[in-house]
Amino acid sequence: MSIVLFCVIMTIAVVLTMVGLGGGLIFSPLFVLLGLPKTTAASASLFLNLLAAGSAAYTYSRKKMVDFSLSVPLIIASSLAAPLGSYLNARLPLQPFVLIMAVILALAGVRMLWSPHQDANRPPVSPAVKIGGGLGIGVIIGFLGGLLGIGGGVFVVPLLIYLLHTPARIAAASSTFIVCFSSLTGFLGYASLEGVDWGFILPAAAASLLGGQIGARLMSTKLQGRHVRILFSLVLFTFCAKLLQQFFT
Repeated sequence: MSIVLFCVIMTIAVVLTMVGLGGGLIFSPLFVLLGLPKTTAASASLFLNLLAAGSAAYTYSRKKMVDFSLSVPLIIASSLAAPLGSYLNARLPLQPFVLIMAVILALAGVRMLWSPHQDANRPPVSPAVKIGGGLGIGVIIGFLGGLLGIGGGVFVVPLLIYLLHTPARIAAASSTFIVCFSSLTGFLGYASLEGVDWGFILPAAAASLLGGQIGARLMSTKLQGRHVRILFSLVLFTFCAKLLQQFFT
């Protein structure tokens, strides 16, 4: 692995961990555009996402920023659904996979431009709603994360904020904890289907782990600014355009 790619992976992990995403959102399309097979790209992305999110989640949990009562239902549902997405990926032709990835990146780019504000006057949801909502969100996020190798955190955060009335910082921190488990089970799904390219993954893993720690320490004191969201939304739209170009050529 080149030094440039090492630094790119670390930077992705730093910034996306700060917004509760882990890094898989960009790792997977990046690896596809670099020419890796889609199963290799998704499995490598999930493994790196696991390390970055796990590193961040450890820091957040020590600072008591993770809502475990909210996270557990999502973890159970997403962990069960992620291998199903992995299974479908191995049987999905490349062209539909690229199109689905492009659509998800476009939605994620819009989401990054959308700064979530929570209404402090809204009452907290009941435990039953929290559990039911967590299970439903977990199934969707786990399946998409396993299918595309993105972890799913980009959609976890706004859903937690607007559907389950979770404070933004708690939602971002809890998202990294949740994504750890969906990424793990999704990766294990790929590992059970075919071999994993450890020669590529292990050097990249060091960059992802380091980036996750840096991002977590930055976010624990201050959430991301608007300029960071704008920058990465532009990156996502660029990846989307590249994937659409690949799809139509």
